[in-house]
Amino acid sequence: MRYPPHILEEIRARLPASDIVGRRVRLKKAGREWRGLSPFNAEKSPSFYVNDQKQFYHCFSSGKHGDVFTFLMETEGLSFPEAVERLAAEAGVSLPAPSADAREQETKRAGALDVMEMAAAFFEEQLAGRAGIEARAYLDRRQLGPEIRSRFRLGYAPGDRYALRDFLAAKGVDKDLMAEVGLLSSGDDIKVPFDKFRDRVMFPITDSRGRVIAFGGRALQKDAKAKYMNSPETPLFHKGQLLYNLHNARKPAHDRGVIIAVEGYVDVIAMTMAGHPNAVAGLGTALTEEQIGLLWRNADEPILCFDGDGAGQRAAFKALDVALPGLTPGKSLRFAMLPEGQDPDDLLRSEGKGAIDRVLEGARPLVEMLWSRATDGAPLDTPERRAGLAKSVREMVASIRDETVRGFYRDEIEGRLRALSPQASQGRRGPWEPRTASARPAFQRTPRPGDPPPSPRITTKFNPLFAGETSASGPVAYRDREAMIVSSLLVHPELLGIEAEDLAELELGDPDAQALRSLLLDSHADADQPGVEVLESRLKRAGLIEAAARLASHVRPGDRWTLDAHADPVRLEDALRQAVILHRKAGALNSELRLAERALVEDETEANFAWLCDVKARMAVIAGAEADEVVPDADEASAS
Repeated sequence: MRYPPHILEEIRARLPASDIVGRRVRLKKAGREWRGLSPFNAEKSPSFYVNDQKQFYHCFSSGKHGDVFTFLMETEGLSFPEAVERLAAEAGVSLPAPSADAREQETKRAGALDVMEMAAAFFEEQLAGRAGIEARAYLDRRQLGPEIRSRFRLGYAPGDRYALRDFLAAKGVDKDLMAEVGLLSSGDDIKVPFDKFRDRVMFPITDSRGRVIAFGGRALQKDAKAKYMNSPETPLFHKGQLLYNLHNARKPAHDRGVIIAVEGYVDVIAMTMAGHPNAVAGLGTALTEEQIGLLWRNADEPILCFDGDGAGQRAAFKALDVALPGLTPGKSLRFAMLPEGQDPDDLLRSEGKGAIDRVLEGARPLVEMLWSRATDGAPLDTPERRAGLAKSVREMVASIRDETVRGFYRDEIEGRLRALSPQASQGRRGPWEPRTASARPAFQRTPRPGDPPPSPRITTKFNPLFAGETSASGPVAYRDREAMIVSSLLVHPELLGIEAEDLAELELGDPDAQALRSLLLDSHADADQPGVEVLESRLKRAGLIEAAARLASHVRPGDRWTLDAHADPVRLEDALRQAVILHRKAGALNSELRLAERALVEDETEANFAWLCDVKARMAVIAGAEADEVVPDADEASAS
């Protein structure tokens, strides 16, 4: 359900962020904030900050940011409603009563959950009784003893067509409800509904709270039409949005910083027996975007551990295709492929826990899997075949939505493509070396409708598309923005607690900006929150007073309000963050433009020309945003 903003704000007001976060992170007071080691990344120097006044946390090492609700979702894998309900109960805040329709739906859902729990208990009882002799023998052969059976609530569905139906009917459960939750097979062509699961070992599937919402069943008869069978889609169960064993795997996944996805129920159990309780599985289909999102909520680089056969490889490639567009800085996948013909259960029983550990330790990053998929077994002995490879991998990289990750992937892939050329193997001129005067001219092409306007070749570190005027330190707009960022932090050093990490990573072209950034970062390292007086003293000692004045003179009229010591802190923080984001994007696009131009000079293909056009189009968007920023508002325009 949706929660009114005032309710959420009241919960935040009653529960200081440092109290909630402090239960998981050891925090130390740092000025007006709290500081500690990141709960998301292993680190030695604290880069995780909590601000009770602003009711948020920020982790510089991972880039994660949010409030108390987000923190519980990130660290415990809770859904938003679950986080709200838990914190509301703790804060003593009454949540709004649901509507009549919502109450009816909740009552119906509670009844359905009760039925599923009764079914799970029935299957457990059958496994332990006389009817489960063969099922227990099967589990014993797979070394799944009583402790594991109890831990995963394994059961047995008898072969009788009406065993579960009659059991539930005796407890007053309506047959229509049994069918609705997927326990009976029914329909217009079935006169008498019967049990959907028969003569199968049963694996309960739970939601994020550990409540049974569906089942998976493994047939005991060799001639069964389906070896494994899941519950159908029901009001409780949507298989593309869930992961088997996630409820049990969340805490060990957080503690270890990794979550492992395997293919099936028994694989999860085998991984648990091998000492990896942070294992989950899909539910009979290839991993979906929602399931990969669940994995990323629990770890930055989940390991996908698939069977060493053709089906396992296809599952890995499918997961790669699904995950690739959603890659973001720090979020990726690793792939651990098992020996051919073996799954985790086979490997555990044949070679022991050490073999499982070795497979996981050898997990390969996503970029390696992408490259292997494109090159394994593919002949690359002709220019046409190498061109086909280049087109294929560039199209895959182009699907990445995050431009920063996409840029780094392009760098990586272009380097690998260059290494395939005969020139690289024979030690001849590489693609980064300039052509001689006698070399052929750069690729020329007749302009077509829709092409971006031509731009001059890049001759400086920065791209003139960002402004019409340049100086020794780069384009004026680029220089003025970095002047605004650094100068505003000199006036408002209290913002360094939030911006220091980003400031350290920015590409700055102005020598004054570079020198003053070093002073700011050194001051921040020596004191949690350096004051203006401290900075002025350091500026004098370093002989940078004139540098600060020169840099401040480059701040555009529309941005000069940021140099006011009494500027609105909320507006200032937002403006500074936007400037940092725009500056980073501009730098990344300049780097990508140089790569695209050089690639086109080296290989005059349609794919390379399309890449160049794409970069220029994105640069035009940034240039438009830059132009919007340059225009001051009416008051500032009249004042100037």
